[in-house]
Amino acid sequence: MTESGTAAGPAPVTEPGAVIETRGLTKRYRGGQLAVDGLDLGVPAGSVFGFLGPNGSGKTTTIRMLMGLIDPTSGTARILGHPMPGAARTVLPQVGALIEGPAPYGFLSGRDNLLRYDSADPTADPRTRRARVGQALDRVGLAAAAGKKARAYSLGMKQRLGLAAALLQPRRLLVLDEPTNGLDPQGMREIRTLVRELAADGTTVFLSSHLLDEIEQVCTHAAVMARGRLITQGPVAELAAGARGRLAVTTPDPGDAARILGGLGVTGIEVDGDRVSAEAPPGDVELADLSAALVHAGVRLRSFGVQRASLEDAFVALTGEGFDVAG
Repeated sequence: MTESGTAAGPAPVTEPGAVIETRGLTKRYRGGQLAVDGLDLGVPAGSVFGFLGPNGSGKTTTIRMLMGLIDPTSGTARILGHPMPGAARTVLPQVGALIEGPAPYGFLSGRDNLLRYDSADPTADPRTRRARVGQALDRVGLAAAAGKKARAYSLGMKQRLGLAAALLQPRRLLVLDEPTNGLDPQGMREIRTLVRELAADGTTVFLSSHLLDEIEQVCTHAAVMARGRLITQGPVAELAAGARGRLAVTTPDPGDAARILGGLGVTGIEVDGDRVSAEAPPGDVELADLSAALVHAGVRLRSFGVQRASLEDAFVALTGEGFDVAG
């Protein structure tokens, strides 16, 4: 069952064994700016949970509250069953996090940054420190650049270094804020693969992103934020299934196809080259009748059908807004 709601207020979530759970979590900054408004969130154990929304929708503010970096104005948050920020000393050693991008010491090498980071962890065994650092660097593809000064790292390399820091110890929860920021397409694919591997090992991954494509490819569950409010949440497949797909027609006669479909009452028609797309017709309209009408009018069809709804379709249907879907 999908835990979902509307912009007017999502249904509260009760997720047994939830790794992250919030109730009415709210952050209002000085001057009255409402960054997060009454957030009720439930992240199931073992999930790869996508926290989705445009830049400025309240994702990073929410993560900062979850990690105890800022205090909420009202509401509560629990991580691994413990209240935050009150239980931070118990919770945070079990959580790896990359928030608002890494900030390494530029005068130190990538390896020395991680050695310093690991030495600040009172739970880390110093006898195995160098081995852990080497494994983390290798896992994020930085082994060859480990000796280079961090000031010479590209944004993507710094992002990988931040991920390596989060992976120095086994974690029950990994919180990643825009983890593919600054990465090229190959780097993005590698991070998605890494996230899947971590989830397969039993780590719950909470991944914030403004990229719909990224969430749809790697996440099992997702929540959609807009203007500081939770719009909906649930399994990714169910969120997409809740939206109607699009009618897609490929033809060398796109103008004629658009005209005929419009005359048959089809709405939301868009033409892009030899492709015509439109709102999927209601259930009482047979697709076979539409295709027959096109053929009867002399429109040559290369393909015809209704495409499965995507997470982008669901987002637009829920919010009425466009979205950055670059991958």
